[in-house]
Amino acid sequence: MNMTLRRLGFGAIGDNAATIVMPIGILALVAMMVLPLPVLLLDTFFITNILVSLLVLMVALHTYRPLEFSSFPSLLLIATVLRLGLNVASTRVILTEGHQGSASAGQVIEAFGEFVIAGNYAVGIFVFVILVIINLVVITKGAGRVAEVSARFTLDAMPGKQMAIDADLNAGVLTNDQAKERREEIAQESEFYGAMDGASKFVKGDAIAGILILVINLLGGLIIGLLQYKLSFEQAAESYVLLSIGDGLVAQIPSLLLAIATAIIVTRVSTKHDMAENIGLQIGLSRAWLPVSAVLLLMGFIPGMPNELFLTAALFAGATGYLLKRREQAEPDEMAVLEAAAEGETPAAPDQINLADVTDNSPVSVQLGYGLIEMVDEDTGGPLINRITGIRKQVSRALGFVVPPVRVRDDMSLGANDYRIRIGQTIVGEDKIFPDRKLAIPGDATNIKISGIEVKDPSFGMDAIWIERHQEAEAESNGYVVVEPESVLATHVSQVMYKFAHELVGQDDVQRLLDNLAQTSPSLVESVVPKLVPLHALTGILSELLTERVPISDLRKILETLANLAGRNLSIADSAEALRPCLAGLLVQQIAPLNQPLPVITLSSELEHMLISMSRQSADGGLLLDSHLAERLIKSVAEASERSSADGRQAIMVVSPQIRRQLSNVLRQHIDDLAVLGFTELPDNRKINVVATISGADDAKLEEK
Repeated sequence: MNMTLRRLGFGAIGDNAATIVMPIGILALVAMMVLPLPVLLLDTFFITNILVSLLVLMVALHTYRPLEFSSFPSLLLIATVLRLGLNVASTRVILTEGHQGSASAGQVIEAFGEFVIAGNYAVGIFVFVILVIINLVVITKGAGRVAEVSARFTLDAMPGKQMAIDADLNAGVLTNDQAKERREEIAQESEFYGAMDGASKFVKGDAIAGILILVINLLGGLIIGLLQYKLSFEQAAESYVLLSIGDGLVAQIPSLLLAIATAIIVTRVSTKHDMAENIGLQIGLSRAWLPVSAVLLLMGFIPGMPNELFLTAALFAGATGYLLKRREQAEPDEMAVLEAAAEGETPAAPDQINLADVTDNSPVSVQLGYGLIEMVDEDTGGPLINRITGIRKQVSRALGFVVPPVRVRDDMSLGANDYRIRIGQTIVGEDKIFPDRKLAIPGDATNIKISGIEVKDPSFGMDAIWIERHQEAEAESNGYVVVEPESVLATHVSQVMYKFAHELVGQDDVQRLLDNLAQTSPSLVESVVPKLVPLHALTGILSELLTERVPISDLRKILETLANLAGRNLSIADSAEALRPCLAGLLVQQIAPLNQPLPVITLSSELEHMLISMSRQSADGGLLLDSHLAERLIKSVAEASERSSADGRQAIMVVSPQIRRQLSNVLRQHIDDLAVLGFTELPDNRKINVVATISGADDAKLEEK
């Protein structure tokens, strides 16, 4: 209720004052039903009741979403009790003092009674009955039905909304805090509509009570006036009918206002505008007003009709339609300004440069030439955004953290068919694609060449040809694999994400992973981070693992292992290396299924011992290879890896743990997708198949077996 007081304009009262005022006010309402009230205080409460009802109605009109006025059911109950308390107090005054005349119950009741009756008691009674019928039968009954249906559908929709939130959370669309906020909002929504379903019964009961109180005041007043005070029937009727009608009207007007507010709240649809703005935007259509003007103009020329009124209405509707038409034509010119304002940008003068023109804080961005814009245009069915979103979800699942969104924008400095991929401000990939063609990649047994633009596949460096779309069937029949242009770009983005994943994970991302794990293992997270491992150190360790594509999805195992390593004072790189044996299984299962042997490339014992000796002789433990040896080693490993990939199997390289990290650093610069494992990292339950052994002699002659 404190929030309600602030919303109604009583924010200056303060939290403590509001906490005190509310209980005292409730007790005063109860006392009002028992204790007699002075006439002046009764008039004050009547005016206060009307003020509160009007204020509640205005707040309901200016509410964007029903949940913004979530305290409305409680406020409705308090207002109803206030009105009933005033009815009891006024009935006591009418029955005890009514014989003294129409002024005996206060100025408010007298004024309302004389205004409605206007010298005719029958008319006054009928007007009051009509007001009650409007309130009870039309507004209150309709609002109650809407509240009942809304509550039912809201409760039925809760499981589906919860599942949608869980799906968005798992997909990385929502953070834990956002998902928690959404769940709380759904719970509040169900509670609100359930409360509104019950609160509408208060309004209905209040309207029925108004009728009964009117009857009691009329019959009781006449009986008391005739029998107790010996008034004539005309005198008793003149006093008690006027007072009863005035009292009923003073109660029914606030009741009608609150009933309208109830109907507005339960029929309100959540928008970015209040009710008046929302209705104005939706009915402000020139194509609706102009036909209305034409019909009214036609009716204005029919003989016997009030021609002047119809012609005036037609002129008004036509003028409104004309003004709306001009506004609709001006909106496209203003759209760019509105979009810039919505994004927090301000249009710059010709001689000014905005900060947004020279900075881009997007972790991953794709810049397109003007010829590729149609690939992201939703109006023409451009599929690129959906492809990149799917790639992002796939990489996130594979690596174990939410990959940041990819910003796609045009760049007029690029060629028509050129594109560029950035990680932060660094260009990490660029190439050219043709949206009106398809990329044909030849298979191993393909001998027939087809016409087209010969290129290298941007993701894997394979020979490929951009062919016309009508050549697709010919290319496939000759053993080519035909790929859509958006798939070529999306695959390139995927390769970049895997390669630079270590640059995409930051402290905020790691903190979100910890918050998620804390829901199931709060003690583990609290005891390790930051007590044993600071957040920046953990981020560095995870980045080291991602450098070699080791998934970090099993964060619980990572923290448990780091807790055991805490006393060894290892560096970030050494900590990551110590974690690899317990995480390498996650990488291996992505390379080969569990029921298939793992393709392995090894080094001959002579070459491996030579590399170990080189590592020991180096001051920093690195591999000091001469250029000829390094070239032959990289070439042999690359050829073995390519042959295994051609057979449909991705091979990994297994070496001694003493040289694993150094050799991986050398090979990773030339072979992006090759995983280098120490033999201690191989899972015990996996069978291996040695597909190649790299061997050499003192003259560094290498061969594969």
